Amino acid sequence: MTFATTQQKTSLGAIWALFAVMCFSVNDVTIKFLSGDYALHQIVLIRSFVGMAVLLAVIMPLEGGYHLIKTRRLGLHIIRGLCVVFANMTFFLGLSVLPLADAVAVFFISPMIITTLSVLVLKEKVGLFRWGAVIVGMLGVLVMFRPGGESFRLALLLPFAAAFGYAFLHILTRFIGGTERASTMAFYIQFVFIIVSGLIGLMLGDGKFAGGDEPMLEFLFRSWVWPAVSDYPLLGLIGATSAMGGYFISQAYRLSEASLIAPMEYGALVAAIFFGVVVFGEWPDFVSWFGIVLIAGAGLCVIWRESVLNKRQRAALPRSKH
Repeated sequence: MTFATTQQKTSLGAIWALFAVMCFSVNDVTIKFLSGDYALHQIVLIRSFVGMAVLLAVIMPLEGGYHLIKTRRLGLHIIRGLCVVFANMTFFLGLSVLPLADAVAVFFISPMIITTLSVLVLKEKVGLFRWGAVIVGMLGVLVMFRPGGESFRLALLLPFAAAFGYAFLHILTRFIGGTERASTMAFYIQFVFIIVSGLIGLMLGDGKFAGGDEPMLEFLFRSWVWPAVSDYPLLGLIGATSAMGGYFISQAYRLSEASLIAPMEYGALVAAIFFGVVVFGEWPDFVSWFGIVLIAGAGLCVIWRESVLNKRQRAALPRSKH
């Protein structure tokens, strides 16, 4: 593979990651908006059916056809799907009672976990500058976490747990991405979501454990109801953004190093602040803004550093003679 080809793939990976961030941000705010009316597993099941329809009708045909469903790595796809189911379920449970920015900020321990695992598991090389940026980003997350403060609640442990599932998801993506297409990986994620949320619905969908005063537990145990017609567009939106976001992020981690793509996802924190203010009226205070600056600044420093290193590598290449 030529250096120019490697550079092109890295750039495309960054673009796919930004598209994924936009999709997932819209997904988060919409699910939080719906969390007071429907059970979590019902929302996830509807989202997955819509997502699977978008995947089969649009994305998979564009990538080459339905033969892409066939795989020799079914076990890894199932494990990867369970990782994202765990990450989504725990994150959305926390999101139902936490301010959007707080939940996303705590969840953003995941890029640091991804960067660390990319070294330990994938043997990728990360320089001192990137390690420094990761440390600064970690400090930003800690500022948002506010350990010992009033905002430290049990619910904050849910997006924290989700971060580990998300990190393992993308390490597996990097591991199998060399042989599996993004649409194949996205298909099996939706498949696992449908199976798991359907099974949970069979166990909890009658609402026999509902009726408490805790909103988070009600979100988990609430009985299934027929969705209101006015909510159809929102349910369709979360399905479409789920399918597209899963495809985009799979493409990103297939094409670029995990330690390079992870910082790009910091944009979701800025989106969370924006949607929190506009949709839910959750105005960040000074401490929240300080954490955002640290986290976003760390990601931008990594991108800038990689740009400098790439220019040096191109300058060091021998020029062809004509």
